Amino acid sequence: MIGAGVFAAFAPAARAAGAGLLAGLALAAVVAYCNATSSARLAARYPESGGTYVYGRERLGPFWGYLAGWGFVVGKTASCAAMALTVAAYTAPGAGRFTQSLVAAAAVLALTALNYRGVQRSVTVTKVIVTVTLVVLTAAVVALATAGAPVPGGLTPAIDAGGVLQSAGLLFFAFAGYARVATLGEEVRDPARTIPRAIPIALGITLVVYAVVAVFLLRQLGPDGLASTSDPIATAITGTSWPALTPVVRAAAALAALGALLALVLGVSRTTFAMARDGHLPAPLAAVHPRFAVPHRAEVAVGVVVAALVLVTDLRGAIGFSSFAVLTYYAIANASAWTLGTRRVVPVVGLIGCVVLAFSLPLASVISGAAVLAVGAVAWVATSGRRR
Repeated sequence: MIGAGVFAAFAPAARAAGAGLLAGLALAAVVAYCNATSSARLAARYPESGGTYVYGRERLGPFWGYLAGWGFVVGKTASCAAMALTVAAYTAPGAGRFTQSLVAAAAVLALTALNYRGVQRSVTVTKVIVTVTLVVLTAAVVALATAGAPVPGGLTPAIDAGGVLQSAGLLFFAFAGYARVATLGEEVRDPARTIPRAIPIALGITLVVYAVVAVFLLRQLGPDGLASTSDPIATAITGTSWPALTPVVRAAAALAALGALLALVLGVSRTTFAMARDGHLPAPLAAVHPRFAVPHRAEVAVGVVVAALVLVTDLRGAIGFSSFAVLTYYAIANASAWTLGTRRVVPVVGLIGCVVLAFSLPLASVISGAAVLAVGAVAWVATSGRRR
């Protein structure tokens, strides 16, 4: 969770709610907690790969499992685009939109080539990225606290419930990753005790880090200044008396975004492969490379789609679309958890939260997200005879 999102999501959230994004951050964390808890309960019942693609199928029926898988694929594809655009925003500051899009597309294609050869992000690399990110964020907060020039009224929130809900939907994107904790039931000791403890601890640490960073960004840039930049932490540091820290922040943001992009392309291509193998996507995508033992066609398809996507969208649009699709995915997870018959408060809160946040997102994200999900539903109906 502590990765690329912290470098990218605060700007669109500030555009939606100003300083009210702090309330949106808390709301996003509550929904993420409900989603993770519901996923953990389902993972204990169905300890197999696939996440809500499996849970929805087993608890609600094949269509809902398919829709969850489709939402995951399209939502995380947009997340890949957001990560690539974050790389471009921090490594090519001041460049035009077209140049940044080319940088983002190049990053996607390069990492797709690595995935094609079976290169994956290991646990060690993950630890290194998180450690570097935390060290750089700590240095940035210290710089903003001791060497910054606060904007008067930067922390004064405007009363706008709709804006707060929209900011929560956008900041939900920054919490992506918590489901990894929920689905590790087969890989930890005493999962019934460990996972329910790990989820609130992990979310709590992440929320504290995000809240501290958000407060100091608002204090330094003000809501308007934060909303107008695509690289907020680097921009904020440039305005302090420690501008030499700016390149370090940019490098850390690029490292975090590239690490997230590598893992995302890997995950989306594997889900694409699984859905193709089950007959829900074109069968050629289920091919496995004879030498590298990876689903190479699925990986190339995902890489090409993401590279094309970064050429036609911006960071805010990618985050909004991703959030809508992934909130749909977790709405199905919560509905599935509700059918387990016990402890229904959490899945009810999670389901309502997912639906409300999804439809509070920018209108363009809601329309495009709903349209793509509808395309998936039509494809399900069109191929139902072939599957039978």
